[in-house]
Amino acid sequence: PNNGRVIVPEADNNIAEVLQQGLWSELEQTSTESSSAVEWCSELVAADGSEFVVRFQGQAVGTVVWEQTGQHNVCNALAAIAAARHVGVRAEVAVEALAEFAGVKRRMELLGTPQGVSVYDDFAHHPTAIATTLAGLRAKVGKEKIIAVIEPRSNTMRLGSHLDRLAQATQQADQIIWYQPEGLDWSLDQVVAASNHRAVVESDTGKIIERLVGGATEETHIVIMSNGGFEGIHQRLINALSL
Repeated sequence: PNNGRVIVPEADNNIAEVLQQGLWSELEQTSTESSSAVEWCSELVAADGSEFVVRFQGQAVGTVVWEQTGQHNVCNALAAIAAARHVGVRAEVAVEALAEFAGVKRRMELLGTPQGVSVYDDFAHHPTAIATTLAGLRAKVGKEKIIAVIEPRSNTMRLGSHLDRLAQATQQADQIIWYQPEGLDWSLDQVVAASNHRAVVESDTGKIIERLVGGATEETHIVIMSNGGFEGIHQRLINALSL
């Protein structure tokens, strides 16, 4: 409606294409980089996005310090602050409130640290989400080992729509294990070949767990990425690592 407000990230070409088809509401833009052309922008204090300054129309309104990581979460935070301000919540109050946000299930949820190995559950199910999630974790843990375990389960992943972007999306991981489920009518071998010997394919979750137990040491971070149950691999892995 004309009295509504659309809040969008400045650099998203897909959203820009949609808005070109017609926009009757007020428009407010966000950016995760300093920009005089948008209303809201952020300035990272911590490289992993766990601390950043929020600016509105060029003026600092506060600093968010929270448990979340990754540029995608910084972008989400800016949008939330902007939306809250539109309905009467001062930006300074919104910034303080975000410090108490503990996150949601399946969004880089730390499930446990058996034997010093961190096991995360993440809902990432397309290349952009995979890339930003792994980049945020890399910025947080530095040179510590990251293993990504990925099930291509969403409709677009199963169709192979993102095939040419998958290897690039996993660059921040030291090792990638792709799960090839039954019924997937394309092969992950092309993705493995483009991953510079860092990736393997498995079609058995039991064998994936064996690989992880054999390859994980203290200060290893295992990120299990799927939008489904993944045969309960999360708890099975934690149990195996705890032995």
